[in-house]
Formats: sequence, structure tokens, C-alpha cells
Amino acid sequence: MASFTFSFFFLTLLLLAVMTAVTPCPPSERAALLAFKAALTEPYLGIFNTWNGTDCCGTWYGIACDPTTGHVTDVNLRGESQDPMFQKLGRSGYMTGKISPEICTLSNLTSLVVADWKAISGDIPACVTSLSSLRLLDLAGNRLTGQIPTDIGNIWSLSVLSLADNEISGEIPTSIVNLARLMHLDLSNNHLSGEIPYDFGKLRMLSRALLSGNQLTGSVPKSVSKMNRLADLDVSLNRLTGFIPVKLGKMKVLSTLKLDGNSMTGPVPPTLLSNTGMGILNLSRNGFSGIIPDVFVADSYFMVLDLSFNNFSGRIPGSLSASKFMGHLDLSNNHLCGTIPIGSPFDHIDAASFSNNDCLCGNPLKTC
Repeated sequence: MASFTFSFFFLTLLLLAVMTAVTPCPPSERAALLAFKAALTEPYLGIFNTWNGTDCCGTWYGIACDPTTGHVTDVNLRGESQDPMFQKLGRSGYMTGKISPEICTLSNLTSLVVADWKAISGDIPACVTSLSSLRLLDLAGNRLTGQIPTDIGNIWSLSVLSLADNEISGEIPTSIVNLARLMHLDLSNNHLSGEIPYDFGKLRMLSRALLSGNQLTGSVPKSVSKMNRLADLDVSLNRLTGFIPVKLGKMKVLSTLKLDGNSMTGPVPPTLLSNTGMGILNLSRNGFSGIIPDVFVADSYFMVLDLSFNNFSGRIPGSLSASKFMGHLDLSNNHLCGTIPIGSPFDHIDAASFSNNDCLCGNPLKTC
């Protein structure tokens, strides 16, 4: 009986091995990948040299499949990689061509990464919105043009969307707020225009929203304050106007807020400076005005606090001396006046951080 059991077990393993060997990815999916490959040119690394034979699941670089069904689930081609192939040649990736719509026939895709190839151009295929199982879409670091597909919100399972460092134009689609599972959004360094959707706060799972380096107008939506998981909001280097929503300062998780390089105005909400979870706050190069609220507390821990190039007036808050930590402080190019407080953190900040104000004095500037 034991001999029979062993033989059955051995035959089962052998059968599975044979099935694995003779059951490659479906021919239609292999054809789709070859059409995708045909639209691209990668001259230096030779990653597509592995794309031959019938088993695209086993040996094709950057391709992974479901072990049970054989369907292609992952296309992961990144031009900045720690892969030995990249390290051996000592260079990052470079690829030209376009992203073929044939990629959309891979209906079981959960991740599509074609990132950091520097010269892939053309539009994002609109059909990617039909990939309902897609959780990761990363096309950053290319030269993609055109617009973000209007129906991007149809990819209901998407948790990461990165289209940064391209030449994408048009507005942020209003449907983007339907991505209820989205946790990471990076649209930075493109040519996006128009306003941030007013109901952006519907993205309740979002922890990082990176929209810097575009041409966005309008104001920061008040609905952002409803995003209880948001830790990093970067809308710097745009054309935003309006005030800072007061409730932003009451967000418990928000630790990085970058509004620099816009045309925003009004006062700084006191809660933004007294929020002990805030670690990086950059409001520089705007039109903010009024006094700097004297609300810093013993648990304030700022790695960066940059209020430079605004219209702040009055004195430097004395409560800054109570801060637990102040790494980089810049109050230059405002209309501040009076004596610079003594003690930490002021004893390790150089004169440039206080320069070009109306009448500041004291160490490290001239004596009062």
C-alpha cells in the first residue's frame, strides 16, 4: 500500500511538471505581448531578447502569470532597476516607441509598469480603463503626451496610479474620484491644467497625492480635509490661488504639505503650525500675509518650515523656541520686524533664513 501511495504521489508530481511545461500562456496573450513589443525599441539592454518561445510565463523578462490559469497578470518593465542585467551594463534603461493598445487585451492584468524609459511617447491607450483587475498602473518617467483617459475612474481596483514625469496635458478627469481603493497618486511634472476636482476628498484611502509641477489653477479643495489617511499632499509649482482650507491644520495624519510656488493668499491657519504631526510645511513663494501665529508647542517637530517669499509681517513667534525640533527654518523675504528670539533653534540658523525682511535684528543679523 505504501508503495502504491508513493507511486501515485510521484506520478502526480510528474504530471504537474509536464502540464507546467506544455501549458504556456494562452496564444492570444502571447500574441498581444509580441504586438506590444513590436511598438517599442530597446537598443541597449536587450530585455526583449528573452521574449521568444511559447512560454511567456516562464522566461520572458518582466512577465508574470497566474500559476493556476496561465493568464498574464503582470507586465513589469522599469528602466531604473537593481536587476543584474542593468547593473552589469552599468546604465539605466532607454526605450522609444509607443504603448500599444494590444496590451489591453490582457484582461487579467493586475499590474502594468512601463516606467522610467525616458523616450516612450504617444498617448496612454484609452482602453486601459477596461482592465478592471488592475491594481498598479505606473507609466512614469517617459514622454507620454495626450490626456489622462476620461474614464480612468472605471479601474475600480486601482491602488497605485503614477503618471509622473511625462508631457501629459488636459485636466484631471473628474472620474478619478471614483477610485475608491486608490492609495498613491502621482501626476507630478506634467502639463496638466484646470482645477483639482472639488470632490477630491472622496479618495478616502489616499495616503499620497503628488500633483506638483503642473499648471493647475483654482484653489485647494476643502474636501481634502476629509481624507483621513492622507499623509503627503504636494501641489507645489502650480498656479493655485485662494486661501489654505482651515481644516487642513486639523488633519491627524497629514505630515507633509507643500504649497510652494503658487499664487495663494490670505493668512496661515494657526492649527497648521500647532499641529504636532506636521513635519514638512512649505508655503514659500506665494502671497500669504498677516502675522505668523504664535502657536508652536513643545511637541512641534519640523524637519522643514519654509515661509519665505511671502508677505508676512509682525514679529517672529517666540513660541518657536519651544519646538522640540526645527531642522530647516526659512523666514526670508517677508516684512517681518523686531528682535530675533534667542536660544534653540535660532542659535543654529544662518543669516540667509532671516534676510530681506523689513527690520529684523539680533543674532545672526546685525545687533538691535
